[in-house]
Parts: sequence; structure tokens; C-alpha cells
Amino acid sequence: MWDFFETVRHRHSIRQFRDDLPVEAEKLHAILEMACAAPSAGDLQSYRIYVIQSAAKRQLLSAAAMNQSFTAEAPVSLLFCSDPQRAAGKYGTRGETLYALQDATIAASYAQLAIVAAGLGSTWVGQFDEEELKRTLHLEAGLQPVAILCIGYPAELPEESPRRHLDEVVTYL
Repeated sequence: MWDFFETVRHRHSIRQFRDDLPVEAEKLHAILEMACAAPSAGDLQSYRIYVIQSAAKRQLLSAAAMNQSFTAEAPVSLLFCSDPQRAAGKYGTRGETLYALQDATIAASYAQLAIVAAGLGSTWVGQFDEEELKRTLHLEAGLQPVAILCIGYPAELPEESPRRHLDEVVTYL
């Protein structure tokens, strides 16, 4: 088991997945538990997570994701949707427009780190047609697709991508 810092350092965007190793149900369950352990505004968890595993649903997902082929090839994808009305009930407009979005992205971030800790790889997908996802996957009314995580055992190990130096992104006040 890696420590947290090792887990973060080993996270890479994986776009090629092994087709001979399915994602074990126990690992998927643990990943989903970690997503749901993420902090959220008022502990409302203003999001829904859709687990997409069937080949037919993965093809629909890929079509909505601008035909990015790896979205169909990954054995599992998680679709994170914000639930603006859930947050609006407690926090009004700010909950609807910001907190629900933050809740969904924090949950997805926790899931992405749990994926690495479980020995799997993933890619965060943000390029997709929201309306097509809603229609073809029959999402619950009112939900807003935010991010897709494609998950599987890596068939590649990409080189580390460069990161900006801390001085470029951090300001001490």
C-alpha cells in the first residue's frame, strides 16, 4: 500500500487499458466508497455517480464523449453528475451553481486517487456532449454531467507531464 504522496505522484492519465483484466467488484466498491467519503457542502453529497460497464453503454458514452476511443475501451467508467437542486435546498443559488459542482468534482478527485491506490489507472474526461449523455444514458432529471473517469488496468505507462513550478501557482499572502 502506497502512502498518499506516492499515490498522487503515480497518478497519470491512462488511455490504453488491458482487455484481459477486468476491474474486480471489490476494488470498484472500495473506489466508490472513497468517492462518497469526500467532503461535501453541508455533507449533502450533491452528486450522483453512474457506473458504466456494459459494452453497449460504453459505446454510447464514447459517442457522447466526441468518440474518444478509450472511453469505449475502458472496462469501467464512472460518470459524476452534480445535483444542483439538492444543494439549492440548503444553500440557494450558490449551492445550485457552485457547491453541487464542487461536491461532484471533489468526489471524482477522491475516486481518481483511490483508483491509483487500488493499482488501476484512469483518465478524467471532461469533453462530452452533456445533452447527449443525459438523453442516451437516461440520466435522472436535473442532474448535470461533470466528469467521466475511465478505469482499468493500464496497458501503458505515460511519461510524466510537466508541471508548473510552485512559484508560478502559489502566492503567500
